[in-house]
Amino acid sequence: MASCSAVATRGLPAFSSTDPGFEALPVEELLAEHEPLLGRIKLCYGADRTSFDRDLMPMVRGYAAYVHLLPTTPDNYFKAPGGLLRLGLETAFFALQGPDAHIFSGKATIASGLYCELHRVLSHLIATTPEGEKWPSVLMPLLGWLREGGVQRYFVRWRPQAAETRGLGLFALPLVVPATALEGLRHADGGILRQLFASVGGVPQCREHNILDDLVRRSLALVIDRHLAASAERYGSPQYGSHLERYLVDALRRLAAGHSAWIANRDKGRLWLGEDGLFLVWPAAPQDILELLEGDQLAGIPKAPDTLLDILLDAGVLQADPTGGRTWPIFPAGVKAPTDAVKFSAPDIVLAGIEPVPAPIGRPLQRCETVNSPSRPVPKPPYTPARRSEPDSTPSPQLSLIEPDAAEPVDVEPATPGEATGGAPPAAALHPQGPRPIRLKAPMRLNPAVRQALQEAVDTLNDPPVTAPVFTVRENVFVPLADFEHRGVQPTVALRALLDIGMLHRPSPSAPPTTSHDVRGVATVGVVLLTRHVDGLDPLAFAVDADPVG
Repeated sequence: MASCSAVATRGLPAFSSTDPGFEALPVEELLAEHEPLLGRIKLCYGADRTSFDRDLMPMVRGYAAYVHLLPTTPDNYFKAPGGLLRLGLETAFFALQGPDAHIFSGKATIASGLYCELHRVLSHLIATTPEGEKWPSVLMPLLGWLREGGVQRYFVRWRPQAAETRGLGLFALPLVVPATALEGLRHADGGILRQLFASVGGVPQCREHNILDDLVRRSLALVIDRHLAASAERYGSPQYGSHLERYLVDALRRLAAGHSAWIANRDKGRLWLGEDGLFLVWPAAPQDILELLEGDQLAGIPKAPDTLLDILLDAGVLQADPTGGRTWPIFPAGVKAPTDAVKFSAPDIVLAGIEPVPAPIGRPLQRCETVNSPSRPVPKPPYTPARRSEPDSTPSPQLSLIEPDAAEPVDVEPATPGEATGGAPPAAALHPQGPRPIRLKAPMRLNPAVRQALQEAVDTLNDPPVTAPVFTVRENVFVPLADFEHRGVQPTVALRALLDIGMLHRPSPSAPPTTSHDVRGVATVGVVLLTRHVDGLDPLAFAVDADPVG
């Protein structure tokens, strides 16, 4: 980006002591800096120059006219002039190359990657003329405003403590995307347009898993991680982890909404909500977070729990103990010794939108003598969870929610091995003294959306048999196809992904990949997952643990 910096300061002394600002360059000159990258995008798109110029370049030119030479951040990744344009083009390129890109048209993939950080223009910075007149960023593109006012050079001021609000990107989208491009995407597939708008705005979808947003999230993380690594080699030590808060908060919300061990105030659970706030057991929780993000295949995610804690504390998601420690001693229900936990600065960070609304236990989670000691603050009034009529604008792909009656433990009569499930018993029945948690063990190359849905389905084996839609059979582990659809993944996509990497049991090469079992008196179609892909089950309890056709 050195050449871009030189362009931005053209005509000024090389060592000016004042802010040189940015020159009002035409779009053609802006894109000339990125011609090699545009050539790689065209090659990956697989079109001739005429088709590429007709289908994609209007979207690129519209984006360049809107963000112009604006940086992405004031002092971190893509901070050079033109950084926001470069970030969008690189994210579009890597999204187009992603393994999930074949599900969508190349135009939709490029558009979603290109516009993924549009919200920053409206929330993080202010562009002004030398006289101080501000650019009306929701009314017109930056270049159009510069030309309308005859402005030759503009300046950027950064808003202090700006909050990331991805929903603002939807206000800028009509100024960037040509109407003909949107119409083409709408006619191609209405679902593509829905996922594009939801991805740009960070809006969770109620009944549809946003695979397009997953693809862009992975690509954006990879682009920023590569840029930070290159910046460290050339310019010193940039701020690693500063772009990861969104992924960590998203993981926390998804776990709180769909993981059985993250139901608030459940015995031996991770989350505890009391009169003095919301706490997360630490370091028991980081393993769940890392496993979820590993399934998302995000680049740059640190592996150490302490590093995750540092990022969340610096971002203000968590708050430190007033005594100087980073964790808080709490006393969940049924324990006498203190348990280390971290405290959320606001419970709604992870609990907003969860139904049924979690109810706090009727006491502080810290002991009274601890809470009222001089070194600790008096607890705040009891938390009343907020109900939202609209989805939150912070990124969070929609996952299936826990059923209301699944939030409470269910008392069931002990069953003999094989009676409750129609086959081999879960690990809890085989090892009553100390069963290992049952969890998915899938290859890294499994489609991330399928992995997430299957991971949640397998996790239900830890619940009482009467509540679990997934159960063990004589061959291996039966998963209903409807369970994938319930979790936002099309059964055909899940079936193809599981077959491609040999995770299913089939009695013979000619046998169909699906089978049928009785589920609560109803014949249900599903797949049989090999037990070698599920930790916590006893393989000796099954008649078959190998795929004869694999």
